[in-house]
Amino acid sequence: MSKRTELLLIYTGGTIGMVEDVETGSLHPIDFTRLEKEIPELKKFDCNISVKSLAKAIDSSNMNIAVWKELLEIIESNYELFDGFVIMHGSDTMAYTASAISFLLENVNKPIIFTGSQLPIGKIRTDGKENLITSIEIASASENGRPIVPEVALYFEYSLYRANRTTKISAENFEAFQSPNYPLLAEAGVHIKYNRFAIRGWEDKKLIARKNIIDDVASIKIFPGLRRDVFQAIANMPNLKGLIIETFGSGNVPSDTWFAEEICKLNERGVIVLNITQCTTGSVMQSKYETGVHLEQAGVISGRDMTFEAAITKLMYLLSCEELTDAEKRSYLDKNLRGEIS
Repeated sequence: MSKRTELLLIYTGGTIGMVEDVETGSLHPIDFTRLEKEIPELKKFDCNISVKSLAKAIDSSNMNIAVWKELLEIIESNYELFDGFVIMHGSDTMAYTASAISFLLENVNKPIIFTGSQLPIGKIRTDGKENLITSIEIASASENGRPIVPEVALYFEYSLYRANRTTKISAENFEAFQSPNYPLLAEAGVHIKYNRFAIRGWEDKKLIARKNIIDDVASIKIFPGLRRDVFQAIANMPNLKGLIIETFGSGNVPSDTWFAEEICKLNERGVIVLNITQCTTGSVMQSKYETGVHLEQAGVISGRDMTFEAAITKLMYLLSCEELTDAEKRSYLDKNLRGEIS
């Protein structure tokens, strides 16, 4: 008899875990120890499903570094006990948390699937049931004794995405997420169709969890008319270690002299500056136009086609790697570490 798959569901908070009070109509978290009452279909899975909640479930708008650390500790301490993980998370910051976990957990070789919903699981028209049921099916799917999706991913509305390639695009549509520069890992219809070419390969390596997260980072969105003193208000933060500039098109900024001067000051202080495009699709190519060339000359690193969510969490991750030199951290920012760059 083959061993049953062991899955761990982790509830962080968010809409998916809410039910409506019959008397007041207000929403409150369900008791996840009684999850099968809300989703009786879970009994049909040929796997053992355990459930764990954070010490304090939160609205995803309140997501923070401390919660990421708690999530990392739960996964790390249970990694050898389970074959896969499904993390229920509010949709607003899910792309940030999923991207962060993809970097902060090194050598992942098991499915870690994030999911959530736009409507509470207790609502008749909820999208939460399908999202959770299919996430469990994907997390438990294996071939020849190995998981089909051995990476951190995000499932929402019939689509499985690489975690660090996602961004939330809608506050009300069920199709709330998009992967602008990378194909889907799988599509769910009558059957789940896995895009094998897009899924990372399985590696037999020991999991490493990075929990010393550096958050001395900031971002500035460039806009026409941006003043120097506004830029300086962020750039001159005393403990700043990394700055993302969100630029026009393929990585362009105004050619004002002061801008180059401020970038040079940041480099002299050892602050890593990363260039991310404001465009939904496409890539930063700093050498394409004159308005981007001076950034390259000033030492700004191209973020290529990373999402903002991936860029900010990758920056936090690399700053946390104390064994790396500053030069190595800058070098790794420009390299594909978890499939975040094409």
